[in-house]
Amino acid sequence: MVFFWIIVFSLTLTLMIKGADWFLDSAEKIGLSFGLSPFIVGVTIVGMGTSFPELFASLMAVFENTNEIVVSNVVGSNVSNILLIIGFSAIAGSGLAVTKNLIDLDLPMLVAATVMFLGVSYDGIITVGESVLLVLAYLVYFMYTIFHKETIREKDSVSKKDITSELNTKAHQQLTKKITISWKDYAWLVIGILCLIFGAKFMIQSVIALSEMFKISPALISITAIAIGTSLPELIVSLKAARSGKSEVAIGNIFGSNAFNSLIVVGIPGLFGTLAIDEQTFWIGIPTMLVATIMFTISGISKKIHKWEGAMYLMIYILFIGKIIGFL
Repeated sequence: MVFFWIIVFSLTLTLMIKGADWFLDSAEKIGLSFGLSPFIVGVTIVGMGTSFPELFASLMAVFENTNEIVVSNVVGSNVSNILLIIGFSAIAGSGLAVTKNLIDLDLPMLVAATVMFLGVSYDGIITVGESVLLVLAYLVYFMYTIFHKETIREKDSVSKKDITSELNTKAHQQLTKKITISWKDYAWLVIGILCLIFGAKFMIQSVIALSEMFKISPALISITAIAIGTSLPELIVSLKAARSGKSEVAIGNIFGSNAFNSLIVVGIPGLFGTLAIDEQTFWIGIPTMLVATIMFTISGISKKIHKWEGAMYLMIYILFIGKIIGFL
């Protein structure tokens, strides 16, 4: 029976990740076909899309009355995003360079989102009122991101009037206009959403079953296995970007994902009832998340994440996993 639920957990986790991919691809194409700018599509659909597995898993956890999974999932995911994904990306890319745009906008917003999360979780519970504040904070973050970056784009377009940029812009506009959609795109959109919903539902059920069989808390499985599994989309995106020399994408992906996790993945499930935080997440997970965010912030200010820093991130992540499961 244990083997059966392990298979269910693995298959449903894979189903959620594929569902997120199908949803992202079709939603991006539909958005462009309706005339939305590639920038807006990137910020809204692609920027949030890699965190959809965490969001759906957290919602299903609340509906299955295992709300301690929500915070554990977010904390574990944010820790793995920084220590595991940035660590691997820095090694794969022989270091990552941090751009001025990330320092001016994304870094302060990530710190603010983390402070908000820590502020509402310090007493071991997150109430409905606190969840409302988290959702509102993300709306502020989201609107500022759009308007701030659109302003930068407008200034750049005014200052760069060379022929090459104009030709590239016209070619891009023509490419965007040529995008057409069919019923298949809408079908994949629906299939992607259904995969996320049903994948999350049965994954949470498998977590509950496994926790009962092994006599451990569902939160422990959430902060380790679920967190790593739902962070796979971010890992794939960041590794590909790092190997291609696109450090801004590799790092920016984590900034946006962690802010979304801290504010929305906690906030929206928290609207349905008070969220509890288990002891291991409170005493080990949250402090590790704080330390990882501080390290990430310092690396951002220094404008460079060296290869050796990436290796150190990985060592700290191994220590975290060892402590959380009781091996160290």
